[in-house]
Amino acid sequence: MDDGLMPTYARADEVFVGGRGAVLYDQDGREFLDFLAGIAVSALGHAHPALCEAVRDQVGKVVHLSNLYRHPYAEPVATRLCRLTDMAAAFFTNSGTEAVECALKLARKAMHVRGTPERTSFVALEGGFHGRSLGALSLTWNEKYRRPFLPLQPVTWVPPDDALALARALERERPAALVLEPIQGEGGIRELSGDFLRRARELCTATGTLLVHDEIQSGCGRTGRFLAAQHHGVVPDVVTLAKPIAAGLPMGATLCTAALVDTFQKGEHGSTFAGGPLVCRAALVFLDEVEHGLLGNVQDRGRELRQGLEQLQREFPVVREVRGRGLMLGLRLHHSADRVQKALHRLGLLVNCTATDVLRIVPPFVVTAAQVQDALQRLRSALIPIPESPKEMP
Repeated sequence: MDDGLMPTYARADEVFVGGRGAVLYDQDGREFLDFLAGIAVSALGHAHPALCEAVRDQVGKVVHLSNLYRHPYAEPVATRLCRLTDMAAAFFTNSGTEAVECALKLARKAMHVRGTPERTSFVALEGGFHGRSLGALSLTWNEKYRRPFLPLQPVTWVPPDDALALARALERERPAALVLEPIQGEGGIRELSGDFLRRARELCTATGTLLVHDEIQSGCGRTGRFLAAQHHGVVPDVVTLAKPIAAGLPMGATLCTAALVDTFQKGEHGSTFAGGPLVCRAALVFLDEVEHGLLGNVQDRGRELRQGLEQLQREFPVVREVRGRGLMLGLRLHHSADRVQKALHRLGLLVNCTATDVLRIVPPFVVTAAQVQDALQRLRSALIPIPESPKEMP
């Protein structure tokens, strides 16, 4: 147990004190390849020069104002996010969970504005993860997260990629919103098909249901496009972002289309800390990098990493599937995912397990070609001792 901290995390023993790019080092000087990036957060890696300069400068000016006053960075961040996402307005939050909560409130309020206040329910997908607060937790599929906090907001669950089940649910329930991740992160780096995403868009339009895309993990360029849904030409009514948006500082955003811009009136939603000058200054550095070629590196390194993972799949029977897109990839194993993750940690490569059988691989956007090959070699070293079936395990 960590002294003074609630025992909510299973922490590793190392104490990390610094890093550069996709490398972290601990207090003993040992280096680790960081292919977890703070759970898909540290897109610019560690100690990014432009980020360090901007944050140092801003700390010396003003850190916090509240949303009662303006500062030079909020509107530029909002404008650029809207351009990159085909949205019309943004509400800033401190986290992805808060962004989802905002989306749920926006959907409820939109139904009141339309004169259908009875539409209060939600439809979500099996395998989805949307956060830990009570509203977001209601939409999170994994029972281990939900069980200790029942009862929660009633939700109708639909299997991923089952368009027929989705059509039945939307027609029967007439919910306020359908909430989904184009690529399920905690659900095992499971990418929804383009056909399903397009059909979901059609069904939501036909039934008057708001379509909310949770791109907290898959968005902000992680797949090589700013939004994962852009690979399939789908535009939701609301999109939630967070994780890499301020390059490691706590920030999220809920964005909506023009039809929803005036849904909230003054005083109906708010946040004391969100959208402050420090995090928005960091977000501008991140967006500058994204709009000046960083996504090209995501695409190139993602292609190299996926090719290497597919080669491992051909070599090792324990590898069941390669999932994901860009630098949001998963290596699904028949067994022993936790064992491989621990072996990789000993080899100095940081990844984690998700959905029990998938190694989640989400390196910083600045990862180099040499680091990709290094990571693949460490993966190969961790897989070599793994027998073909659990029966063969010692």
